Amino acid sequence: MRKVNRITAAITALFVLGALWVYPAQGAESDRHITVSGVGTVSVVPDAVRFYLSVTSLSDKSASALSSASKAASNVRAALKSEDIASKDIKSSNLSVYPEYNYTQDKGSVIIGYRATQSFTVIIRKAESAGKVIESVVSAGNESVAINGIAPFISKGSAAMQEARAAAVADAKSKATSYAKLLGTSLGKVISLQENSAPSYSFPMLGVAKAEDASTPVIDLGEEEVSISITVKWALN
Repeated sequence: MRKVNRITAAITALFVLGALWVYPAQGAESDRHITVSGVGTVSVVPDAVRFYLSVTSLSDKSASALSSASKAASNVRAALKSEDIASKDIKSSNLSVYPEYNYTQDKGSVIIGYRATQSFTVIIRKAESAGKVIESVVSAGNESVAINGIAPFISKGSAAMQEARAAAVADAKSKATSYAKLLGTSLGKVISLQENSAPSYSFPMLGVAKAEDASTPVIDLGEEEVSISITVKWALN
């Protein structure tokens, strides 16, 4: 019985010594690493335009004001359709009918009629045709139409994001290689890579659009900067 216990104790001791020898080596290897951040930014000309418009009508009765505004809205929809704007890219964003007043010192607030307004958000998928589309809308709605704003944007950003990611990796690797050289070593395998946030966009506006006709409004698309930040950990040789 004692002999068996001695053999068991010896085997146990060998396993313990083996563990003590293996784990510090693994720990020492994992401690040899460098972590750096990288940023990749690319500039892209927007390929689409979102614009905001409204049609409005003033009448002595709310029903007639709404009817007039609806007719103007129908004309606008027809103009958009003629410019190949899909129904999915035309969105009603507001519809209102309210009394309109005129204020004078002697009579105070006096109702002068009812104003009906319908607002739309429209996406133009071909940015180069934005000026022509807006001109067509204004012609169709005449004095009933108001353009409330435009916003060029990137609708197909996957290629730009890939370029930004590649630039971010190159930036991180350049920094890591420089640090490794200063430390008298070299980079090993990548241990981890983390994208710190979703791609961000900024808008340094630079005019690039040109109108074929002087009467057509010029939409300056500018450029958007697509930026991605990453953190990469490399093992050191």
